[in-house]
Amino acid sequence: MSDILRELLCVSEKAANIARACRQQEALFQLLIEEKKEGEKNKKFAVDFKTLADVLVQEVIKQNMENKFPGLEKNIFGEESNEFTNDWEEETAELLSKVLNGNKVASEALARVVHQDVAFTDPTLDSTEINVPQDILGIWVDPIDSTYQYIKGSADIKSNQGIFPCGLQCVTILIGVYDIQTGVPLMGVINQPFVSRDPNTLRWKGQCYWGLSYMGTNMHSLQLTISRRNGSETHTGNTGSEAAFSPSFSAVISTSEKETIKAALSRVCGDRIFGAAGAGYKSLCVVQGLVDIYIFSEDTTFKWDSCAAHAILRAMGGGIVDLKECLERNPETGLDLPQLVYHVENEGAAGVDRWANKGGLIAYRSRKRLETFLSLLVQNLAPAETHT
Repeated sequence: MSDILRELLCVSEKAANIARACRQQEALFQLLIEEKKEGEKNKKFAVDFKTLADVLVQEVIKQNMENKFPGLEKNIFGEESNEFTNDWEEETAELLSKVLNGNKVASEALARVVHQDVAFTDPTLDSTEINVPQDILGIWVDPIDSTYQYIKGSADIKSNQGIFPCGLQCVTILIGVYDIQTGVPLMGVINQPFVSRDPNTLRWKGQCYWGLSYMGTNMHSLQLTISRRNGSETHTGNTGSEAAFSPSFSAVISTSEKETIKAALSRVCGDRIFGAAGAGYKSLCVVQGLVDIYIFSEDTTFKWDSCAAHAILRAMGGGIVDLKECLERNPETGLDLPQLVYHVENEGAAGVDRWANKGGLIAYRSRKRLETFLSLLVQNLAPAETHT
């Protein structure tokens, strides 16, 4: 299993290279964008785009995993449809050339990035050997989350206490592995291709985060790092009881969040509410320890948006739960939290809505803090809002 995770880290880095390469030339980049067809669109957006980078990244991930782990490709699912055929390596430059209006130099340059080998080493992962039957694994891929920010390409956005409201920093590549029998997330990779830019070369560097939670083994890439928050130090690998009783909460939200939720959050979190773009990036803010909670009440995130972060958060002692079910739950009954699962589509839904997180979501790192947060949220929501 750690072999699969290691390969996913490599392909995520290759995917990040593609995302960066596609953004190098603005004129070239404009050729890579097309509007999504009906059925593929997210109803949250009036116009929803995909880029060639989206499709390329998804196909690279599938092809690489198929080469290393034959048979696994049939259980790899993603946000984007594509028009690539089986003669992948031979066709890449030719197909790119067609898409790029015969721009041979650009198409060959992109093809080189697509087929370039990437090495990835991590001492924590390299020292562990975990085996799991390959045939129980399913993979959700969001090749480029926050496509709008990717297309817009803003590079000079300032962060607010480490959180970027928009810009290329909000773009993520999400790969989540789950158990196809239970729907439980097992491994996650979040690659952030655009973290910092060299002022001289204008080239971007990225960062990769991962987590593994299987049969009592929990590991993640932040175990040895320290996050600074409000001038104090918190060991990100330690998400247990010592952090559970801090009186203040912080949350990251979508700018399109309902006013009723925003009002309740302001009473719970005060001024520690941050707006940010991209479901993957907002989840990453929780993973990084920049906020306690990512909350979203709408049904416009999907399994490919949440699976990767969910696996990492599980490895840290947290998770991602269904918001609607949490609000309807009686905590005194001692029922388990309604964790999202990834193997069952929504009954009666069509298109992408089959895989929507219908009840909204809350991502968290500490269960104790989540329980306290939910109690305060319910108290501050209008009665009707807790049962909609």
